[in-house]
Amino acid sequence: MAEELSKSVECGLGLSKRIYYGKDQAVSPPDPATMDRSSASCIPTAPMAYAVISEPSIVDNPDVPSYQPYVHGRCEPPALIPLHMHEIAMEVDCHLDTAFVTVSGTWRVHCVMASKSCDCRIAVPLGEQGSVLGVEVDAGRRLYHTQLITIEDMKDAENVAKAKDGFLLKRQIFSIKFPQVNGGSYIFIKVCWSQKLLYEDGQFCLSIPFCFPPYVKPVGMKITNREKIQLNVNTGIGKEVLCRTSSHPLKEVWRQVGKLSFLYAAEVSTWSGADFCFSYDVSSSDIFGGLLLQSPSMHDIDQREIFCFYLFPGTSKDRKVFRKEVIFVVDISGSMHEGPLDNVKNALLAALSKLTPVDSFNIIAFNSSTQILSSSMKLATKEAIENATLWISRNFIPEGGTNILLPLNQALEILAKTSHSVPLILLITDGAVEDERHICKVVKDHLTNARSVCPRIYTFGIGAYCNHYFLQMLAQIGRGYYDAAHDTDSINVRIQRLFDIASSHILTNITIEALECLDSVELFPNHVPDLSSRNPLIISGRYRGQFPDSLKASGMLPDMSQFSVDLEVRKGKDVPLDRIFARRQIDILTARAWLLDSKELEEKVAKMSIQTGFPSEYCRMILVQTDKVKQTNETASKEEKVADISDQKIIFLRSMGLGFGNLAATAENLPLSAAEAKLHETSEMIMKAAANCCSMVLDRVCCMCFIQFCSRLNDKCVVTLTQLCGGFACFECLNCCCELCLS
Repeated sequence: MAEELSKSVECGLGLSKRIYYGKDQAVSPPDPATMDRSSASCIPTAPMAYAVISEPSIVDNPDVPSYQPYVHGRCEPPALIPLHMHEIAMEVDCHLDTAFVTVSGTWRVHCVMASKSCDCRIAVPLGEQGSVLGVEVDAGRRLYHTQLITIEDMKDAENVAKAKDGFLLKRQIFSIKFPQVNGGSYIFIKVCWSQKLLYEDGQFCLSIPFCFPPYVKPVGMKITNREKIQLNVNTGIGKEVLCRTSSHPLKEVWRQVGKLSFLYAAEVSTWSGADFCFSYDVSSSDIFGGLLLQSPSMHDIDQREIFCFYLFPGTSKDRKVFRKEVIFVVDISGSMHEGPLDNVKNALLAALSKLTPVDSFNIIAFNSSTQILSSSMKLATKEAIENATLWISRNFIPEGGTNILLPLNQALEILAKTSHSVPLILLITDGAVEDERHICKVVKDHLTNARSVCPRIYTFGIGAYCNHYFLQMLAQIGRGYYDAAHDTDSINVRIQRLFDIASSHILTNITIEALECLDSVELFPNHVPDLSSRNPLIISGRYRGQFPDSLKASGMLPDMSQFSVDLEVRKGKDVPLDRIFARRQIDILTARAWLLDSKELEEKVAKMSIQTGFPSEYCRMILVQTDKVKQTNETASKEEKVADISDQKIIFLRSMGLGFGNLAATAENLPLSAAEAKLHETSEMIMKAAANCCSMVLDRVCCMCFIQFCSRLNDKCVVTLTQLCGGFACFECLNCCCELCLS
């Protein structure tokens, strides 16, 4: 889909050259040299709005008509012309390790005649692990907003199944289309989402895509471009915040202990040409932690009290980490060919290079069977790593099916012999298997009967065909973490980041005092993960009872000695704990619902999703259209898949969920690219209909016989046959149009 989007924008930039801006040099069009049309530059790197152009003849300046010659033909697939942006504002609220972002802006349909209209599409790149919370659009005659509905509320099942719009490109760029906007109109768009803050070298790092291309700058001498950024930081931990870096000139508005507020507002000649980046430090040199308590709101579906437990690793460079004993369990099935497996190889070699001679490792490659580097753990000497590199190049050949249970059992058996370390299993796969629930049970039973420090399991999913909730549940059982890559380019970086966290444990077997004294308690996740020097430990829970004013958390250090730290208990009145942990709790409960096949948990997840605004597997996002002025003669496009509800119309959108894997695609070894949704499906239907017509004719006529037959025809027969073929062609065109309308 990324390639489709790039080609459509390239075509749109070509069409935009038709726009006439007047003889005045002060309103000359953008320099063509700045309109870089490479595929990379056409992928949005900031919130963008596009005019969807199927008829190139409507492309013109709505204020100064150029009266250009009529353009015959259609753009198939439709071209996307980037709209001029007149104002942009962004508000960011950072709490703990989560940021809530609201971007609002004004765009103008500058490329369509005033007497014509076109569809418009927005594309919003989200930050790290972004989740769309809502979209509002004022398109002149119509208002649009998104909302979530449960599966039970979706009465029009046929239109839901045929929904073709609203998608996440590479799970990173949210795009949606709204229909029939008049040329010259101004469009106001507001988008809200949440994203994670990365933790690097003791600092929280925020990065938001905010790099606008030059061609979205409006053309005109009297046009003012307003740019605004407001940043609010509330760490929730009551420690002084130290600002480290900022990509934009922020001005401090106010400061309190644990809180900061910044503002940047200006009239600019050019829009922001860089992503918005900000980093701040809340750590001390030693491990510290605390507990935030909060009562639920009146409308919360769960009326139990809320708590948040956090533990920071500190910034001391001398802190020891556990000796690493790691087994890489890598999927080499046929679907991993080309890009995915090459990126996994590079990430694996980078991980091996980070091991020290006292660490040990092993590698298990699996498809329908398994191949093991060694029957026992190998010390990470220079010679061993060189041999492993050679073994990888010889044995990482993508072929065969997928069997996950066999290599996992082999890894657990090998690690059962280790001691004085925290053994790790890093599972990397792109497929789904039938016995996933059985695998979870086998691993859970094995770890329950294991020694005091049982193996930690980290999982990494690639693409849309693997069951990401199975991988999440497996990581929860193994007290590890889960991550995923939905495009080939991010596989290497994300695997290395996951390995860095997994290989930097400084405190394990963490327990919190006083949990046993509560009337009831539920942790998300069930088991407390280990503390890594590369990542703070932040988990949430629900409880009934009373926490004491002071308590401790304890765990085991790399030298096998016990360590405890005092926890500061505070009321989190101004920290929205329910929103901060909504995404994580929905994912954890969805994994539990899948494992237990529980309808009750599914209903709970759906209610949480509706309450918090975070999408889930058991809810669907819809686009609600409201006309400002009711027009009785207006008809909706069949492509919109609309259903009338009083004065509103609903446009059903695609599911935003990850899904529960695809066994059929895994069995067929379909590549990662095959799972991508199509940006434009109309052109494919036309090609399919034309291909069916041609194939029907060719299947029934022998070429040589047909040529000999035509050579013996007189002129009148040729004319008659030509007219007959023309009539058949018209009938097939009508049939194609019917298929498009009915879909």
